[in-house]
Amino acid sequence: MNPLIALLVIVPITCALLLNLLHNKDRTIKIIATIIAIFLPIIPLFTSYGLHYFGAYSTLAQSPTLAQWVPSTITNSVLNLYHMGIVYSFGSAQQVLLIVLGIIAFLAIITSLNEIKRPSGVYAFLMFMLVAAVSAIILSDDIFNLYVFFEIAAIAQVGIIIASKIKGNYETALKYMILGSIASPLFLVGIALLLGITGNVNITDIAYSLKTGIINPQNPVLLMACGLIIFGWLYGTGLPPFHTIKSAVYSKALPHGAALLQAFSVFILVALGIVIFRIFSYIPFSKTFIIAISLAAMILSITMALMQTDFKRIIAFLAVGELGYIGIGIGLGTAYSITAGLFQAVNEAIITAFLFIGFGTIMYLTKETDIKKLGGMMIHYPKAALLVLLAGLAMAGVPPLNAFQSKFMLIQSSLNAGIPELGIIMILLSIVTFMTFMKAFYAIYMRPEPKELKINVSKIPKATIFSLVVFLIICLVLGLFPQIATNALQPLANSLI
Repeated sequence: MNPLIALLVIVPITCALLLNLLHNKDRTIKIIATIIAIFLPIIPLFTSYGLHYFGAYSTLAQSPTLAQWVPSTITNSVLNLYHMGIVYSFGSAQQVLLIVLGIIAFLAIITSLNEIKRPSGVYAFLMFMLVAAVSAIILSDDIFNLYVFFEIAAIAQVGIIIASKIKGNYETALKYMILGSIASPLFLVGIALLLGITGNVNITDIAYSLKTGIINPQNPVLLMACGLIIFGWLYGTGLPPFHTIKSAVYSKALPHGAALLQAFSVFILVALGIVIFRIFSYIPFSKTFIIAISLAAMILSITMALMQTDFKRIIAFLAVGELGYIGIGIGLGTAYSITAGLFQAVNEAIITAFLFIGFGTIMYLTKETDIKKLGGMMIHYPKAALLVLLAGLAMAGVPPLNAFQSKFMLIQSSLNAGIPELGIIMILLSIVTFMTFMKAFYAIYMRPEPKELKINVSKIPKATIFSLVVFLIICLVLGLFPQIATNALQPLANSLI
């Protein structure tokens, strides 16, 4: 039992509650939020691998399959099926994901504190609560506990949209809540069906009971549970048919808020995708479906991005489309492809946050998001323009930036799986992604400045430039030394296979 693991969730929750109480004390909010935000990526570095469990567990009541999940800490343990305790599992893969989440949260929070004239304790509360929920989702080996934090994260997302005060944000928040009122109960019904069949909500024990034949894997109720859980997964991530509402959610949030919202989508795709793989991979169509829906997300989102004139909506659709690469890695179902998919998740979370905050400088300076009304910004802010251009190159997979490595691994995985057409499609879609990005970049930065354009603020906050530079450094480091991430992610991929 490792109590430090619980701090990964407890610290941001406690900070969120404290900031909510201090919502009128601007300076205090800024100090506390900054200090805690600094610690978010540091805590996972000093947390040792292992398990933390709550209720109905003894020291021997741990599944042997968890030895694969956290191989360095659990050996020769005894299976005790049907215990109802909650398990948080922390290994090298979870460490990487939580460090990345912590970095994005830290940079998004300090950017918001410096771009918003009067920092709101409520807004900071929502951001920290979202971080806590995503952390719990990454750690949880209990599908009901995962669902609880999935709901907390959904509520925090709606709050972040409402707090943005962007035109149309209330309508978007309401639509997202209405869809959630349908998708979330269906997700819960799927979990209830699993509980009814297996008597358990512990993911490892459910997977073990199916693998060993303790539970009949051909039970039709399991197929229904699979369909309902996948439906909840599609809603949470923004894969089709939810790609339109998800992109609207990003576009109606402030840029730093959108960076965190996209991180939620990326990590819920990974966490629930792994759950689906572990429990339902024996179903023949499950992997095919994941690949098909991932391709649909890529094609539909890029097509929609080409039709937009609002740069926030363009980036939002591209962000949803990039999720498809992660899904393909999981769907191909090999250790190498899953490692590539997890690495792509790390890269996408970083790059998309980089783009949202980078393009967000235009909104901060001009209060304008329509590319038809923008232009000439490179003359005024050449350094920011260069950083945004490099972010776009990273998303398109241009070397030596990080997404090149993960997308190249995914192409190799498709070739190894005997599906070269899949690799060709990914290459073509990456090219179209770059073209779409350049359309927005040219309109904003390189086209002659319209006479009616007004720059409302003279300078970009130093904290925003700092955040963009940090994102660029991470993109370069992971592009040049991908083994920093892949070596940590590979044990999880191997254990799944």
